[in-house]
Amino acid sequence: MTDRRRQPEAFRFLPLSPVAFDILLALSDGERHGYGILREVALRGGTSLRAGTLYRALSRLLGEGLIEESEERPAPDQGDERRRYYSLTTLGRDVARAEAGRLSGLVREALAKKVLRRADL
Repeated sequence: MTDRRRQPEAFRFLPLSPVAFDILLALSDGERHGYGILREVALRGGTSLRAGTLYRALSRLLGEGLIEESEERPAPDQGDERRRYYSLTTLGRDVARAEAGRLSGLVREALAKKVLRRADL
């Protein structure tokens, strides 16, 4: 069975913008606050994110149900309790997986058409 049959809901969000995909990837291994997302994306060499772009994208992803805001806050002695923490929803993880598969297919096609070489990867 193809991914499109298993996750039809996820495919209606594709293609994702690079910013949205970078945010979903940053949250794929656990919840983070906004600055943590910015750092993760920068360390990975993803899109260049500024705070305004990040928070607009987070608002959109929240509205689409791809991420959720954590109700829990760190203890005052363990961090800034004003920070908002975000995590992937099940749908968000499915969308990230579907987008990664879509991009993987494009890379396979680029290899087949000799636009890329294995050595370029």
